[in-house]
Amino acid sequence: MHCMIFRNSVEPAFCVTFEADITHFLKRIKKQGYSFTLAFVYIVCRCANNIEAFRYRFLDGKVVLFDKIDTAFTYLNKETKLFKVINVPMQETLEEYVKLAARTAQEQKEYFTGPLGNDVFQCSPMPWVSYTHISHTNSGKKDNATPLFDWGKYDEKAGRIVMPVSVQAHHSFVDGIHIGRFVDLLQEYLDGY
Repeated sequence: MHCMIFRNSVEPAFCVTFEADITHFLKRIKKQGYSFTLAFVYIVCRCANNIEAFRYRFLDGKVVLFDKIDTAFTYLNKETKLFKVINVPMQETLEEYVKLAARTAQEQKEYFTGPLGNDVFQCSPMPWVSYTHISHTNSGKKDNATPLFDWGKYDEKAGRIVMPVSVQAHHSFVDGIHIGRFVDLLQEYLDGY
């Protein structure tokens, strides 16, 4: 099985950063009055859920395919300037998700509600910096196959609004072809929403 080739690598995850055109999506989200961050968490996780490779995990040493993956994202407490990790189940629509995520983030007082499970995508917006690369802390757990999604500050380039987006995934399950499919799905959604 291909996944065993990478499973015991020193660093079995790899990270790819690309630029997404958010021009149309940003206008629509602003017009609707939604949080850009919460809306982007939803579309990233919706697109990732549509690609089977992103739903594989190691669980008790075995390979498991989840039917659906939920969301976890960092959320800034504006008073303390510390981040909370918020867990929100995926919803059918962006509108349902944004409402539930906003309510959950406001109501959650704890910064961490426990270790994250295997059944989430982790999202971490960093809107203060436009970057070309990002790296993540490494827990040393080679079986941690939870994909991480990050995005930075958006800027205008040649009349379009673009933003860096990063995907870190376990190479046992996700290859470049899957990242490419994710990039295409994400841009299709951004253009069509």
